[in-house]
Amino acid sequence: MTEEEIIRLIKSDAWMMESLHTAEKLNLPDWVIAAGFIRNKIWDYLHGYELREWGESDVDLVYFDPMSNDMKADEILSEKLKVETGTKWEVVNESYAHVWNDILPFTSTEDAISKFPETVTAIGVRMKNGELELVTPYGIKDNIEMVIRPTPTFVNRMDVIKERVEKKGWLKKWPKLKYAEL
Repeated sequence: MTEEEIIRLIKSDAWMMESLHTAEKLNLPDWVIAAGFIRNKIWDYLHGYELREWGESDVDLVYFDPMSNDMKADEILSEKLKVETGTKWEVVNESYAHVWNDILPFTSTEDAISKFPETVTAIGVRMKNGELELVTPYGIKDNIEMVIRPTPTFVNRMDVIKERVEKKGWLKKWPKLKYAEL
């Protein structure tokens, strides 16, 4: 599987494209829809599952605007999008999100997603000049090989990764997944 094939998968999913067009219309600076939005699509495809086999999907819309850090405004926008689309949205300005993991401030959206816990979660997609663009700080290899590997930020926090995997039921949903050997 290549980046082009992932883009084709996204383009073939009306719900994903509608979500991307909704995000694009918001005109947020340096935005991507990230994490499970793409990761789950890849894993569903590689497992031969139908669209959103595992129930409700959500949209993690992240952006970077150092001139604003209004968490409440992001919560209001998330709720507004949920009402408008019927899908759970989580909108986050990454200019303040670094405090959640007690790390240095981010410099961009790509920098922020590179600090997500797992490399397979550190993936995003956006519309740019009418075309889909993947943002993949660690490439797509772990996604297509279904390897759960910590990002450098979480390399010594495998307990956090395993707790997330258990809580989200990844190994039950996608039994071909495996942990990276560290």
